[in-house]
Amino acid sequence: MRHALLVQGGWEGHQPLAVAELLASLLREEGVATHISDTLDSFCDESLMAKVDLIVPVWTMGTITSEQLQPLLAAVHRGVGLAGCHGGLGDAFRGEPEFQYMVGGQWVAHPGNDGVTYDVDIVNPAHPLTDGMEGFSVCSEQYYMHVDPDIEVLATTTFFNRVRMPVAWTKTYGSGRVFYCSLGHQAHIVAMPPVSLMMRRGMVWATK
Repeated sequence: MRHALLVQGGWEGHQPLAVAELLASLLREEGVATHISDTLDSFCDESLMAKVDLIVPVWTMGTITSEQLQPLLAAVHRGVGLAGCHGGLGDAFRGEPEFQYMVGGQWVAHPGNDGVTYDVDIVNPAHPLTDGMEGFSVCSEQYYMHVDPDIEVLATTTFFNRVRMPVAWTKTYGSGRVFYCSLGHQAHIVAMPPVSLMMRRGMVWATK
């Protein structure tokens, strides 16, 4: 059986526990055993880290010590999957550029804040994570991000009628697969059918 570690905390406005529980339920439906932790010290637990196939941080902002970060980086580099959404992965640990490089991007701004209605366009329908999916609209925060030019973009949104910004992507970090989706400001956005489908597929993909 595959095992996933979800570590939730950080800024409470993103409802980290509710989002972690929702993502864990998607994983359990796919036959993945889950463990939800509320401490970054979980990354220092050698016995726990030795058995995980997937790590899902749900931790907006905050700080992480070198002793906590290094085992996380090493695990993904050796082949453990990494997946997450919105600020829980794309705006965590702002002072850690190696973490941002591993993720493939970092939040910069969300013009208009929460409550912006925007379109999400599927740009890689041949990818297994977006196979059969169509574009959709969402009313939430629209993430403007710094992104790694080496990511494989699956979905985008458009700012100011001219700037196309990645919304979902995959990349590798060493031998580890990484999936990120910038949607998911709160649990009800993660629960939207197209978002939960992308998260389900992305998390499962990252475990392989």
